[in-house]
Amino acid sequence: MIKKCRVSSSKRDEMIEITNEVSEFVRVAGFSEAAVIVYCPHTTAGITINENADPDVKSDMIRRFDEMYPWSITQDKHEEGNSAAHMKASAMGASQQMIVQNGRLLLGRWQGIYFCEFDGPREREFYIKIVEG
Repeated sequence: MIKKCRVSSSKRDEMIEITNEVSEFVRVAGFSEAAVIVYCPHTTAGITINENADPDVKSDMIRRFDEMYPWSITQDKHEEGNSAAHMKASAMGASQQMIVQNGRLLLGRWQGIYFCEFDGPREREFYIKIVEG
């Protein structure tokens, strides 16, 4: 079972929580025990699981990524000028896997699932795949 989803970013770097969308797809699918994969098919965006209780975590992560992968490196040769976005997306990863137990996502108390935009604002897509078992 697979679902194609759309997400819109409003900034160059943004972490958009998609936990509710993934949880709802899991609920509708109706599997008691399963695995869920959330996948991003873009080279300048990614998927992560991280804290969703304190919004400062998201802003701190974005700031630290900018420190590690600054946009103003004159030695970068990529014609589009977005090598920093490619580096951030590679560090974040293109997908995350989760367990479904008793029909619900098995996430920690403070965990949320995020679509991480590093080259926005843009209209993007991601996929949710459920594998029963």
